[in-house]
Amino acid sequence: MSRLCPVIPNICSLSVRALWTRCPRTFLPGLPSPAGLTCVFAAGKKQLTDPPVLDEDELEEQFVRGSGPGGQATNKTSNCVVLKHIPTGIVVKCHQTRSVEINRKRAREIMTERLDVAYKGEFSEVLVRKKESVLKKQEKKKRALENLERKRQFKEAQVVDIQCGKDTV
Repeated sequence: MSRLCPVIPNICSLSVRALWTRCPRTFLPGLPSPAGLTCVFAAGKKQLTDPPVLDEDELEEQFVRGSGPGGQATNKTSNCVVLKHIPTGIVVKCHQTRSVEINRKRAREIMTERLDVAYKGEFSEVLVRKKESVLKKQEKKKRALENLERKRQFKEAQVVDIQCGKDTV
């Protein structure tokens, strides 16, 4: 995995994410291919492609009483799941629904994402997706401001044309 580190920043600049698989035949044109690895695009994939494995022996699970809106129904039931990953010390608390089973499943999904960030750092898929999202928002805002400036200049040009006696509309 350390061989991919110099290639990952190049991938982050693309609009779709790329997955690296072992296949000696093909490579991604335009990007250097690590030895024996192939780039496969996964557009729109929401789940982690290479999630860290959650070993149940490394997890400590507790069920505690929930809090927040809902009154007596949430205050009396112990359906809030608290997961602790013992080797890293990462703690996840999930109380999104009234169902213990769904909360357990979601807590494990959140734990997987947090472990991915903890193990891979800035190259984790969660952070790469977040960076892509921020870049898209910045680009969209830039385009909107450019369009607004063009409209303002067009209106100014119309006012000047009307004042000069020309009617170009």
